[in-house]
Amino acid sequence: MGAGPAAPAVGGPVHMSAPIRLPIFPLAGAILFPRAQLPLHVFEPRYRDMVRDAVDGAGRIGMIQPQAMEVTSGEPPLYSVGCVGEIVGIEELNDGRFNIVLHGSTRFRLIGEADLGTAYRHADVDAGAFDDDEPAPLELIQRAEVEREARRLGDALGLAVDWEAVSRLDDEMLVNAIAQVAPFDIGAKQALLEAEKLNDRADLLVQLMQFHRMAVNGGVEIEPTLQ
Repeated sequence: MGAGPAAPAVGGPVHMSAPIRLPIFPLAGAILFPRAQLPLHVFEPRYRDMVRDAVDGAGRIGMIQPQAMEVTSGEPPLYSVGCVGEIVGIEELNDGRFNIVLHGSTRFRLIGEADLGTAYRHADVDAGAFDDDEPAPLELIQRAEVEREARRLGDALGLAVDWEAVSRLDDEMLVNAIAQVAPFDIGAKQALLEAEKLNDRADLLVQLMQFHRMAVNGGVEIEPTLQ
């Protein structure tokens, strides 16, 4: 999907404490944060139906992780926390697949699933379970630590990163973007999503990046390449 300005949201932002019902997209390793965006390629038939129905309805999808990649029978159980995603970009391909962009509105806590007779899943959620107003900036030392550990992990993984562009991101965009793209397991991703405040998420992110870098390096500290 080419880069460009996001289209207006199909549905308006969510600011409520009463339960709402959402189509949910259980996708391991994919987390969405408030004010962040998540591009998705939708190819499975039931989720193509979900996208069409969402566009015809409120324009929202609940992103949530399954607790297991595969199950022997039935649907995998879900984690209890996800994020409401507003469809702000959509491209339907010739074969019926979709490229979509979700914009995070607010995190939610799962209340229970609702059987509406569709191939995809629905859930009732508490969309007011978290205080997801814009966070306070990080302390300068914490911001520097996040950037430093991101560079070290990037070097350990052999990634080519535009660190100058990274340094221009605001604190929330920086922390959440790393949390979304870093190669952590689903449990670590979920812990990042559930962190109450931005500074809590930043602390956890630093620890996870340090641990992952040590694992990549076989437990040996390697100084990052200066760029």
